[in-house]
Amino acid sequence: MKLLLDTHLLIWVAADHPTLSDEARVVIEDTDNTLYFSVASMWEIVIKSALGREDFQVDARVLRRSLLDAGYEELSVESQHAFEVATLPSLHRDPFDRLLLGQAIAEGIVLLTHDDQIKRYDFAPVRYV
Repeated sequence: MKLLLDTHLLIWVAADHPTLSDEARVVIEDTDNTLYFSVASMWEIVIKSALGREDFQVDARVLRRSLLDAGYEELSVESQHAFEVATLPSLHRDPFDRLLLGQAIAEGIVLLTHDDQIKRYDFAPVRYV
């Protein structure tokens, strides 16, 4: 299965954070799955870190390199992803999460998340862990 990890899951995986659920660990460690991270997540980390958000205090360059070294594939942001965002109902206001949803829909990738707001998009390829 192709899985796009949301930004918090990426941060938690890299830090081996205790908030990462056992279910998430099993799915992420399953070698049959192809794991993706989005350029949008790197952008989100850079912006929110600069704003002083404690939950985003990670060096995006180091995180990106470690994800690539661990075999993750980097997903660029394309126009089609933005077009999919325009079709989403306003269930969640975070533009980064909405873009991740647009990417998942456009690319046919399951968005793996622990965000209660994202799981409300029950028509989209979302897996809550």
